[in-house]
Amino acid sequence: MIKTGKCTPSSTTFLWFIVDGVKEMRYYERIDGSKYRNIWVVGDLHGCYTNLMKKLETIGFDTQKDLLISVGDLVDRGAENVECLELITFPWFRAVRGNHEQMMIDGLSERGNVNHWLLNGGGWFFNLDYDKEILAKALAHKADELPLIIELVSKDKKYVICHADYPCDEYEFGKPVDHQQVIWNRERISNSQDGIVKEIKGADTFIFGHTPAVKPLKFANQMYIDTGAVFCGNLTLIQVQGEGAWA
Repeated sequence: MIKTGKCTPSSTTFLWFIVDGVKEMRYYERIDGSKYRNIWVVGDLHGCYTNLMKKLETIGFDTQKDLLISVGDLVDRGAENVECLELITFPWFRAVRGNHEQMMIDGLSERGNVNHWLLNGGGWFFNLDYDKEILAKALAHKADELPLIIELVSKDKKYVICHADYPCDEYEFGKPVDHQQVIWNRERISNSQDGIVKEIKGADTFIFGHTPAVKPLKFANQMYIDTGAVFCGNLTLIQVQGEGAWA
């Protein structure tokens, strides 16, 4: 059984963009992998909490020593959305912002487009009982602090985790990027599937979700690990640090 609990926090660097004196979206987060024993990256969850817990039990995940990083899209379409969203409150879990988190945040804001969210699986929120709705609103507010990009430094390797794409030819921590492209873009994977493959400079490996596939895909130094857990139950975890880590 996976038990939640405290662990030694990582040495983490955050970078927010400030516009007209107002703190906007958190763009970058850097994680020092040396603070953890094993580190995994998990594909799009979409409310598949029980599936994730079974996977973590299978791999022997230790909440005191290990870290799990999500490529985003914790919510919508599945049945356990609040449970998946609550993961962001645990010290052994990190996530980047996906397009479904963004639709949720926008849909619950005063000027947001709730219909866009409803059309993309957000109906679960409006079927919650009162207590769960209050919790979900608080978690959605916390989700608004999720970064777009996580940089993981593990020994001599640098991993960059984003939801859909890193929309530049070269990575640099703190580099301005189009946040809509980071959470929505499918141009790079579409080109790669058509045989137009380009490496992204500045990091060893880039790990994305967003575009479901039957199995994880790899093009140059980019991996796509959304394997459609909410559609077929196939949830992918890639180990990037520890014994048995993917090279």
